[in-house]
Amino acid sequence: MDITVSGRKMPVSDSLRSYAEDKIGKAVEQLEVGAIACEIVLHREKNKAIAASAICEVTVIMPGHVARVEESEEDMFAAIDVAAAKIARQLRKFKTRVQSKRTRKNEQVGEYQREDAHAESDLDLDRLMDELSDDEIVRRKKIKLSPMTEEEALIQIDLLGHDFFVYTDRDSNEVHVLYRRSDGSYGLLSPEDE
Repeated sequence: MDITVSGRKMPVSDSLRSYAEDKIGKAVEQLEVGAIACEIVLHREKNKAIAASAICEVTVIMPGHVARVEESEEDMFAAIDVAAAKIARQLRKFKTRVQSKRTRKNEQVGEYQREDAHAESDLDLDRLMDELSDDEIVRRKKIKLSPMTEEEALIQIDLLGHDFFVYTDRDSNEVHVLYRRSDGSYGLLSPEDE
């Protein structure tokens, strides 16, 4: 697995770089999810009024999936620790869901069928729209909608850590929006039949 540590508008010391590689790299590698690359971006918030100004962003790229975490703390080392724990939790949940799905599939079919990961996902829903202010769209982004099942969409929304996820339903070929409700459960928006 290729681990990249970079700083956004700040230099990254050797000790900070090795700490991030060691802490986050071990968290990802121990789970054996087949990660191809891990990108770690460190930066500081310039606003002095924000106490938790040290920010650590982690992106783990796996075949067909992307997991993202962003954590902020007062100290950069603490932000790395929290981000490592959170990405490990997300990947553990992903691994359990994928293994659970494979087990159910084995029981139904009677033999093992390896789940084909769809081609590298272009579903980079990092921030589809940053903010809406004064009834003005401030950012536009084009996405490629890959056909998937509801369960695959649930995996993606958890891995990306977003509040919503847009996808094309594999069975109906309709666009659906999966969203996280305030109580932590999920909702699904689908087009109404005419």
